[in-house]
Amino acid sequence: MSEKRCFPYFFLKNKFAGFFKRKSHRTFAADLKIAFLNAVMISLRKYCIALIFSGLSVYAFAQHGSDHQEPHTEATQHPTEQAPAEGAHEAEHGVSGGDMHAECPCGAHEESEVFNAGDNAVHHIADANAIHVIGDIYVHLPVMLYAPGHGWTITTTAAFKPEHHGNGAIAKDGYVLVHGSIMRIQDPSFPAGEVALQCDPSHEVVTTTDGKEKTVYKVGANNTCYHLDPKSTVDGGMMGGGITSFYDFSITRNVFTMLLTAILLFWLFLKVARSAAGNQGKAPRGLQNFIEPLYTFIRDEVAKPNIGRNYERYMPYLLSAFFFILGLNLIGQIPFFPGSANVTGNISVTIVLALITFFISTFSANRHFWEHTLWMPGVPALLKILVLTPVEILGLFLKPFTLLLRLFANITAGHIVILSFVSLIFIFGDAGKSVGGSITGILASVPLTLFMMALELLVAFLQAFIFTMLSAVYIGTAIEDPHPHGDHH
Repeated sequence: MSEKRCFPYFFLKNKFAGFFKRKSHRTFAADLKIAFLNAVMISLRKYCIALIFSGLSVYAFAQHGSDHQEPHTEATQHPTEQAPAEGAHEAEHGVSGGDMHAECPCGAHEESEVFNAGDNAVHHIADANAIHVIGDIYVHLPVMLYAPGHGWTITTTAAFKPEHHGNGAIAKDGYVLVHGSIMRIQDPSFPAGEVALQCDPSHEVVTTTDGKEKTVYKVGANNTCYHLDPKSTVDGGMMGGGITSFYDFSITRNVFTMLLTAILLFWLFLKVARSAAGNQGKAPRGLQNFIEPLYTFIRDEVAKPNIGRNYERYMPYLLSAFFFILGLNLIGQIPFFPGSANVTGNISVTIVLALITFFISTFSANRHFWEHTLWMPGVPALLKILVLTPVEILGLFLKPFTLLLRLFANITAGHIVILSFVSLIFIFGDAGKSVGGSITGILASVPLTLFMMALELLVAFLQAFIFTMLSAVYIGTAIEDPHPHGDHH
């Protein structure tokens, strides 16, 4: 559907085209009517474009949402569980004789018919080693894995032959593709090379000895059930991760999107710089006309008021942060390749961005800042030691925390809400069993999705601006010059 085929817009445009061109209607009522009709047509045009975009997002999500969910299997007590004796010879010699349709050695592997909107939403916003396009078609990315004692494994996700759910059909050097993410078989005796898997990986939630819940993944190969290790994460266990048996240095979907955004921004600013150099003394045109107001806004409304006379020193970082976050947010709203990555909704990315602001503001801080942070003049020493100084030191670390949490939470929440609205189609339609329910779900989902996508477009700009503004405030506070006595503002 194009805007010319959108009936309300096409009808009004032709109905009142002659009316807009009349010069004799100069009364206030006529001008008001013209303005109103023009606004209606612009709104309808945007609605048609948004409707097309929303339809594409629904279709893209449907490619995942129509899949059944992975089952939960019974708990196992050991890293591997040996199946009946048949096939033991193949397991011993590492023969790739498995069959994806054979009985799963990890237990019953029946597909669940219940659509789980929460699991689907989390699966869509999570990072992955391969980019799903449609059906069983993936954009394969480089895979670089390192396991102590086993060395490096360098390949692509094509080596795992990913199928539905993003699960690989074969294991490669003990590594398995689970929901688009690389995991490693715990058993060190698992044969190297390519080994066919007998069934899709399964998972269950178990309770550890310290009372915490943990998701355990398993896979069947060579008539044996193997437990899997997730990739190592340096979070100290705070977010459920930790150091495991291997490290993943691959180009994931989020990394690919960041590289793509950096390349696009480099091309954009190079083109704008050349245009500005060739149009000196003339009105800006094209991309320069789009970028220059944003640059002026960051300079005049963000950097100068908050940093002061030394603002030019920090403009490269503020501009880089603003356009990088904005680019990631906008590309993340595209529901199909090369978009849909939830980069700024990944807390690892926001932590790094916040730490850059923290280091810049901390190492740029002058003596006046540290004096008023650690030992405020004119305040009793006991009060400084017991209350004010600890609070100020805590505040130094809370500032980057607010930066990373605000950006992460807003972008992630928006993506989850949109995916939840699209999930109404599969909830009302009972995962495709009820046509009437699916139609009802579409009627409920499309308007809500349109509204949230429009809101997310605003949030994309707003969160980039807020991050840049707060970064400028923190930097300006750290380098602020002391005011002379008697100077009132």
